[in-house]
Amino acid sequence: MPRLAPLLTCLFGLLLLASTPTRAQEMPPWGTGESQGQDLSIYLVTFGPGDDVASWFGHGSLVVEDQRLKQSRLYNYGMFSFDSTMLARYAMGRLEFWVDDAGPGGTFRFYRSLNRDVRLQELNLSPAQKVEMGRLLAVNVLPENRHYLYHHYNDNCVTRLRDAIDKVVGGQFHQAMSGPGRMTLRDHTRRYSDVGPAMGLLLDFLMNDEIDKPVTRWQEAFLPDELERQVAETQVVGEDGQKHPLVAKTINIYTAQGRPVTPAEPPKYAPVLLVLGLLLGGVAAALGFWLGRSGGARAPRILLGLQNLLVGLVAGIPGLALFIMWLFTDHTVTYRNENLFLANPLTLLAIPLGIQLMRGSPRAIERLRRLWRTLAALGVLGLVLKALPMFDQDNWRLIALLLPLSMGLEGACTLARLAAPSARPAEPLSPSLKASGS
Repeated sequence: MPRLAPLLTCLFGLLLLASTPTRAQEMPPWGTGESQGQDLSIYLVTFGPGDDVASWFGHGSLVVEDQRLKQSRLYNYGMFSFDSTMLARYAMGRLEFWVDDAGPGGTFRFYRSLNRDVRLQELNLSPAQKVEMGRLLAVNVLPENRHYLYHHYNDNCVTRLRDAIDKVVGGQFHQAMSGPGRMTLRDHTRRYSDVGPAMGLLLDFLMNDEIDKPVTRWQEAFLPDELERQVAETQVVGEDGQKHPLVAKTINIYTAQGRPVTPAEPPKYAPVLLVLGLLLGGVAAALGFWLGRSGGARAPRILLGLQNLLVGLVAGIPGLALFIMWLFTDHTVTYRNENLFLANPLTLLAIPLGIQLMRGSPRAIERLRRLWRTLAALGVLGLVLKALPMFDQDNWRLIALLLPLSMGLEGACTLARLAAPSARPAEPLSPSLKASGS
């Protein structure tokens, strides 16, 4: 699975303005053996979604508190560096994250200032398990241990929390969450990105069938809300041999005001996209017919050229990006993506050809016709290949939008040629006219 973090979960995490790794603080008392298990409290913290794309999926952390020594720290696995190589590493899917610790109070105030939920679950652990968790986190934050290669679905700032909880309860959490998940990773991604439909559609376009496979509940816990829900539902066997809830109590620090609730199911907008694709394709066909009937009039020529230009930009640039990400990056979620049948580097040719058409080039229509015929044929091929088991990507929404559009643009160029007065054969002269002409 990829490190495709436009998407995503906890991309920025805490302290968005961090520019370089900070030096780890000296070992806290639970890392040196000074803390006693009965004095420790361990909290799973869930931060709700924010406004920007990177925070749509929420964030999470763990807090260790020594009540006797009155010390506490929040451990955040969502840190990364805004250095000169950051964009290149991000583009290549090789962005390195690290864990850092900070004071819980300041962190909670920071998220509250962003109008994001702050919820705590005190974990119902034995004294020995609390000591183990405290030491695990204290050791993780050391400079030699703190870095890891970010992976959006498999190794992120929330899966690290999940794994730590599972470790201290002896694998019971993983075992309890080994059943089938509620939905695919794509469905989860789509429901969280529903807050921004355009960006959500772009993310949907970029991801291949790796995120369409059945998953377990354990895998669903790459999301903070899912981990929070699963921890609340889990019971583990304690030192007394009896089962007890993994959560001792829940504390609501802050509830966001006026923020939309993440939908429980992914949006069902395929019919809307189909109508939009048919509408745009129909508009193109109408412009092509108008252009032909008018003998190349300026208005339909400019409008049809502009539509080609815009489609080339909106579909061609993502198509080119997807092609490059497949060949040259570690974003494996983009590899062998079926959406390349619908939009690819060829689509970019609609940009210069659209400009040529607007400028009145006599060859632009024929070149555009060949381009869109090729792209429409590729789209139909991608649709036909759906009959084969290996072509199982959940991309029907993109097919519904882009295939009718490609076919409509091809039809527009064909109609522009067929409807042109010069393309119609001249009507034969009547015998009377021939006689008078002789």
